[in-house]
Amino acid sequence: MEFFGLPTSVFGLFNMKYHLITLGCQMNLSDGERVISVLNDAGYTWTDNEEEAGLIGILACSVRQKAIDKVYSRIHKWNKWKNHKNLVTFISGCILPDDHAKFLKLFDITFQMKDLPKLPEMISQYGVTTSVHLKTGIDPHNENIEEFWHVQPSYQSSFEAFIPIQNGCDKFCTFCAVPYTRGREVSRPSQEIIAEVALLAAQGYKSITLLGQNVNSYGLDKKGEELTFAQLLKEIGELGNRSGKEFWIYFTSPHPRDMNEDVIEVISKYKVLGKQIHLPMQSGDDKVLMRMNRKHNMERYRSIVEAIRLIIPEATLFTDIIVGFTGETEEQFENTRKAMEEFKFNMSYTAMYSPRPGATSHRWIDDIPHDEKKRRLHVLTNELRAHNIQFNKSMIGKTVRALVRGEDRKVGFLSALTEGKLIVRFASEDKNLVGNFINLKITGATDFSMEGEMA
Repeated sequence: MEFFGLPTSVFGLFNMKYHLITLGCQMNLSDGERVISVLNDAGYTWTDNEEEAGLIGILACSVRQKAIDKVYSRIHKWNKWKNHKNLVTFISGCILPDDHAKFLKLFDITFQMKDLPKLPEMISQYGVTTSVHLKTGIDPHNENIEEFWHVQPSYQSSFEAFIPIQNGCDKFCTFCAVPYTRGREVSRPSQEIIAEVALLAAQGYKSITLLGQNVNSYGLDKKGEELTFAQLLKEIGELGNRSGKEFWIYFTSPHPRDMNEDVIEVISKYKVLGKQIHLPMQSGDDKVLMRMNRKHNMERYRSIVEAIRLIIPEATLFTDIIVGFTGETEEQFENTRKAMEEFKFNMSYTAMYSPRPGATSHRWIDDIPHDEKKRRLHVLTNELRAHNIQFNKSMIGKTVRALVRGEDRKVGFLSALTEGKLIVRFASEDKNLVGNFINLKITGATDFSMEGEMA
């Protein structure tokens, strides 16, 4: 006898509740929505309390050591629980080969995300076949990733959604783990992407983000057979015009090497394409960029920013920066500070460099002291703050369209995001506004947020 494709004898071993922990970026969050679907379809039910679960999983992220430390902390606790309860653990996500090898000994089931549809079968085999058959290595070619994309996600929000459009990366930045955790670039069929956008728009979703490690190289692995990224955005823009629905489309992350004016031109022409660009700079020094193998220089980056300012002057600009990369001199760091001063980013996700096993730079001496990395991070944060508050103050008196996302930390206030993904809090306790667009008149500004009132 079987239950949702699994022998009923298996369910006698575990209770039917599961708990999932997701670490890392939006891509892992999106993957998690498909994991939830697979487990729900297999007859499991979600529990917020991991102590109640008979099946516990974690989507890990090898990009940051802190995230990996959290994995070890959790699995050691869960393995102790096995002394007094039936429990099966699994792990997937963005995992480096070195971390993967260690997790094989700690988790009952490990698998690459492309093999998610086989998870119920893996659970059914647990305790029946030898555990080694449940372990899957990292496939650099992402074979069968299409089967994973065909899993219908269980969206965790009623108004915000993430859509994967590709998996993997071909850039091999020396600091980055992604080519070793997710393999080479594979583009999802454009018709599937467009159909998912259409479905979400019809269901009333207001904010939709296209996800990939390098979205603007979308389609390059299928040249002549698939749309380019600019063409994909145009098709989605046309869909938005036909739908008559109000929603915003975003994407993350592009790479400066592949960012062309055709993408910027398309964004400027369609109302549903959000006027916010996330363009990772990583460093403002050409020599550091060469050591990072970023394949672009500051002249190239500057030309893209100039095109954005010219073609979409209302667009906000976000970036990623690493401080304290191996060999970064004070002069090279100062070039990064100057670049931040020049481009006046609305937001920067700045991180202190930490070597990741498997990435090329892990073989190099991490020669910048931790305290110096912290100092440089503090300098860039202050630089960002100065430009941010200046921009926010310039918005006072203006009325903006914003999407209400939930309660603010300030009691009696709700929090919303502008089309440019800038935070605006406003006085209201009407939770019916959450998930809806409203007009807000900006009345005040701080360094990383604004205040407004309903217009």
